[in-house]
Amino acid sequence: MKSCLLALLCLFLFSCNNEPSLQKYFVENSESSDFIAIDLGSSVINTEKMTLSKEDKEALQSFEKMNVIAFKKDSLNDKKYTTESEKVKSLLKSDKYQELMRMGSGSNGGAVYFVGEEEDIDEFVLFANGKDTGFAVVRILGNNMNPNHIMNLMNLMREADVDLEQLKPLKGFVK
Repeated sequence: MKSCLLALLCLFLFSCNNEPSLQKYFVENSESSDFIAIDLGSSVINTEKMTLSKEDKEALQSFEKMNVIAFKKDSLNDKKYTTESEKVKSLLKSDKYQELMRMGSGSNGGAVYFVGEEEDIDEFVLFANGKDTGFAVVRILGNNMNPNHIMNLMNLMREADVDLEQLKPLKGFVK
């Protein structure tokens, strides 16, 4: 019995991955006063009063949750802003993330990445950076997502009754 417990403990210890990841970055910084972090479930998009197409329904079914972390830059944390944005950029250079598109310039712009295969995406990541305001990372998690699902979700968020109370922590960050 002791050898079985010891084997399980060894398996657990050796299977833990100590490599940096975007998920670990979120966890490590979610309590920091320099960051704003929120987790949103699929309930943030209230579509009860809407007529949904088949594609809209598929997009909603593929969506599980959204994690947002934002670093609000000010005159006192310029150095930390640079350090933290470089950490995120470094994490997104991992082979795990495939760049889907880029917009704007390096200091005021963003990029969209995904994890998985084009028709079976598990995670979309949006990294937006503003040299005067800070940066934000949005992780959209789901099952069997594709780029069309994300476009449909964005449209639904514009048209649906979004639960603004869940977005309150971001007030003041977005101009």
